[in-house]
Amino acid sequence: MENSTLRAPSGLGYVPDLQAPRGSQRIVTYLCLLLPAYLILVSLLRFRHARWLRQKYHYPTRESFSRMTDDDACAIQKALVRLEFPFFYLKSLQFALFRTYGIPTISRTLTNTTQFSNPETALKRYADTVALVQEFIGHAPTSSRACASIARTRWIHSSYRASGKILEDDMLYTLGLFATQPIEFVEKYEWRNLSDLEKCAIGTFFKSLGDSLDISYDALPSGKTGFRDGLQWLEEVRTWSEDYEARCMVPNVKNREIADQTIAMLLYMVPKPLQNIGLNFVTFMMDDRLRKAMLFDAPPTFQAMLFSFLLSARRFAMRYLALPRPYFLRYTSYTEEVDENGRIFMVNWDAAPYYVKPTFRNRWGPVAWLTWALGRPLPGDEGTKYYPQGYYTPDVGPKYFEGKGRRGMEDIMRELEITRRGQCPFL
Repeated sequence: MENSTLRAPSGLGYVPDLQAPRGSQRIVTYLCLLLPAYLILVSLLRFRHARWLRQKYHYPTRESFSRMTDDDACAIQKALVRLEFPFFYLKSLQFALFRTYGIPTISRTLTNTTQFSNPETALKRYADTVALVQEFIGHAPTSSRACASIARTRWIHSSYRASGKILEDDMLYTLGLFATQPIEFVEKYEWRNLSDLEKCAIGTFFKSLGDSLDISYDALPSGKTGFRDGLQWLEEVRTWSEDYEARCMVPNVKNREIADQTIAMLLYMVPKPLQNIGLNFVTFMMDDRLRKAMLFDAPPTFQAMLFSFLLSARRFAMRYLALPRPYFLRYTSYTEEVDENGRIFMVNWDAAPYYVKPTFRNRWGPVAWLTWALGRPLPGDEGTKYYPQGYYTPDVGPKYFEGKGRRGMEDIMRELEITRRGQCPFL
């Protein structure tokens, strides 16, 4: 039987084929159907974690916040770090530490110890700080790992505090930044704002952490009479910190000295041709007061506009195009279990590979190839320089502190067993 498809008589021009749509047309049709379905799915699921937190941790009113426990606050914050906002939450903690270097009394102490100002030790000191912070943020308040990291932090700072080299106001200011900077970063750059429940959890956790670090709150209005809840503590420490910056964050060459080494660490994995753009991005993230204190200029206007656009585009994409992160893809920066020697490993590195196990993936995976292409050391390179055996919390810190402080830490641990019980810090 002859083909019955309609064809144009000779000389009358082309008549389109009236058969079913071709393959490319089918693809366009499917995309037109699937895209709206996907956007609806994102709309339905994007706030899933926020709804789950409200249901699981039942603090429905402001009055109920006053009974929030340290255990619940830690779990809520952990969900924010691992599932909701891992990128900017962790960057905000890095920036909180960086911001303290705008205070000359802090930067001067650090340059005197040479731990952050010396390129030979700065990368190790950065890795040590990350190790201690991730241990007490990532584990339940009563866990041995959280208490060991708090005890080590207290012991390292104890002699400096006793001698007056570290001011008590600087301790409070640093703690306050670790609590307030994540909120500021999330609300400026992430896809949704934090709820009062989540803010209260952050305030509750860091207030309790400050208690365990023996930080005085006498400088705050309610420091001697007591705080209502985590939100009140947050507001008071934020207001006090802003006033402290206005008085104490002033230009100083020591600020710039520490800032230069820290920025070098932040740009460690950035190719050299892009380092200047990276530096401009870091200065873009600073406010005028911090830039002035660290003796930096504002980035070029065009680059500032580009950075602002990219951050806005990311925020839009995360809000309307990204599904919530499933639990099996939760962000983690350390091994969940200690090895047979009681050591813990970093599982990611964004500077020198301190405390990273030289596994096949870490030496031959995509990140390893990028590291190699940049001429940077891989996990396991240069013998034991980068501690490929992992870290043991009682030894974390400057090399001259390794093996020291055991008795002091044991005393602090015994104290924490009594005081740090996961309870509400406002009762």
